[in-house]
Amino acid sequence: MANLNKVLLIGNLTKDPEVRYTPKGTAVGDLGLAVNRRVKDSNDNWTDETTFVDITVWGNTAENAQKYLTKGRGVFVEGRLQLDTWDDRETGKKRSKLKIVAEVLQFLPDGKGGGGRPAGGGGASQSSTPSQSAPQGGSAAEPSDFDGEEDDIPF
Repeated sequence: MANLNKVLLIGNLTKDPEVRYTPKGTAVGDLGLAVNRRVKDSNDNWTDETTFVDITVWGNTAENAQKYLTKGRGVFVEGRLQLDTWDDRETGKKRSKLKIVAEVLQFLPDGKGGGGRPAGGGGASQSSTPSQSAPQGGSAAEPSDFDGEEDDIPF
């Protein structure tokens, strides 16, 4: 059976990007995205249905997002779904959250004459510059960044 895990979204940031660093120094960014869908209600009136999505970006893309993006800015995200699971410290119950790990983050025009610069600062998305040695786009961190972390995945 074939598998495909691909997500394409266009929306507006719900907060300023937040960046932290792994012990090995790789940047990890957290973005909140609001995606609207126009739907007709039972009275034939159009309304917006909003979905809020958490996005994770890695490397230079995370640093550029923090540098250039702010709440309300439009972005195009191409990435994959990832399910995070953990035990709640207060209740001890299993918790889970579905998020997007971005592989491409494209800045969209802000409506004020600002350009739609991509996360890499050039004319193309981060994933189109493979000759650079630093992690690009939504690339995952090196496995050594997470030494000592347990992995419950059975394969």
